[in-house]
Amino acid sequence: MTRLGRIRATRTASLALGAVIAVLAALSLPGCAKRHAARIPATSVPVAHAPSAPPKSGETGLASWYGHPYDGRQAANGEIYDMETLVAAHRTLPFGTWVRVTNLTNGKTVDVRIIDRGPFVEGRIIDLSHAAAEKVDLVGPGVGRVRLDILSLPPSGTAAGPFAVQIGAFADRARAEQLRASMEQRYGAAQIVLRHGSPELWRVLVGREASEDGARELEHRLSAEMDRCFVVRLDDSNTGAVR
Repeated sequence: MTRLGRIRATRTASLALGAVIAVLAALSLPGCAKRHAARIPATSVPVAHAPSAPPKSGETGLASWYGHPYDGRQAANGEIYDMETLVAAHRTLPFGTWVRVTNLTNGKTVDVRIIDRGPFVEGRIIDLSHAAAEKVDLVGPGVGRVRLDILSLPPSGTAAGPFAVQIGAFADRARAEQLRASMEQRYGAAQIVLRHGSPELWRVLVGREASEDGARELEHRLSAEMDRCFVVRLDDSNTGAVR
């Protein structure tokens, strides 16, 4: 072998030996190798799934509150209304729905549970308990502009109906029955629902629509001849509060 060949062979052997030493060194450091293998991109770290978006949010309008003489009486869902708890009345949301109410004047919020039906006053969308009204500074003014955002629906809650249109409330049951009979002849479905209280009021409800949109269309037709029309959910309890 020439002198140049011997030099090349020596260099090749040295490189091979260095590679072996490097491999052995890596194998002798298992802690470092393990930490390196454990690193994963941040985007692959599991995260909790956010709850699905509420089916209906952002309704705006006027809120009012109610206390005496309704405190201690049966609400539309059957439980006793306690004005010092965080509850409210809404015309169409399922009972047990949790709603965040934001006072658009001061930004204050309160979370309430729907247990009652109402308010049946034009422009108003929710009736708060006294305790809830205090949280958003509505006790003094009595009425204020708010936004409603649904936080959760009850397990049985659904956007499906049935829905009807309330066209009046009477202390005289005979008058309520007369109007009900007239509406039934013209629209095919009508009923009267008693609201217990002092005085008792008989609510006249027209129609039985599967969707709220269908009830809105019926409301539009009825508004041409009735002063006040409101879409309401038909509840199994057949009770309701009229204010």
